[in-house]
Amino acid sequence: PPTRLVFNAAGGVVLVGSLGASKTQIAVCDLAGGELARADLAIDVEEGPDVVLPLVMRTWGELLGDRPVSQVRGVGLGVPATVEFAAGRTESARIMASWTGVTIPPIIADRFPAPVFLDNDVNVIAIGEHRAVYAGQADDLLFIKVSTRIGSGIIAGGEILRGALGAAGEIGHIPVRDGGGVLCRCGNVDCVDSVASGTAILRDLRARGHEVRTLADVVSLVRAGDAETMTVVRNAARMLGEVVATAVNLLNPAVVVLGGDVAETFQPLLA
Repeated sequence: PPTRLVFNAAGGVVLVGSLGASKTQIAVCDLAGGELARADLAIDVEEGPDVVLPLVMRTWGELLGDRPVSQVRGVGLGVPATVEFAAGRTESARIMASWTGVTIPPIIADRFPAPVFLDNDVNVIAIGEHRAVYAGQADDLLFIKVSTRIGSGIIAGGEILRGALGAAGEIGHIPVRDGGGVLCRCGNVDCVDSVASGTAILRDLRARGHEVRTLADVVSLVRAGDAETMTVVRNAARMLGEVVATAVNLLNPAVVVLGGDVAETFQPLLA
């Protein structure tokens, strides 16, 4: 006889984490992706996996509360580094250098026995943006993250584009014109990451005498209508726009999505 079945989102939980260059978000979600518990931490990822991973796993344990570990159906972690997705291994010489070559899933699975997935943080955001907002509407999408650093995630034909070594979308290291000769951490000069990222905006504002500690301070100044901050943000956005225009010509996405802390200065950035 006919039977009505309903998906049981409460039939388990998923542990998720987004490691950022300046902040980290840790959460426990139900099987439909609904957030059940969350913690925002200030973690310096450069302290290395021996310090960061135990802290992340301890936080997951605390967020689980009374739920048994057997309820964990899967784990997903995004990191601000190049990731060899199939192996779950970080491969980066520029940021998170102490993580290079570390295969993370087995370390986490030893504490939480479930499938563990590791990917570049911007790839994860691009996948989420596509599935939650644009699924069935735009299967070619370019997500640009403008935060402490600049990166992008590329959805092509409905799938994430990772490239041969997992480094697709590294637009932060495309040089721009009139960057002023700023040396980038990759060794090149005037990469858009070195002249238009949140780190670069903070540096330029401090050089002009502004006491800004975080990107939240920049957002506050923009919302207050500070003319000099507006100028710095717009100049950074102009250089970012050069690179995005190049990416649009190359990839022909149906939509470009801006995200990240600097994107909160939305109007001057978009203009």
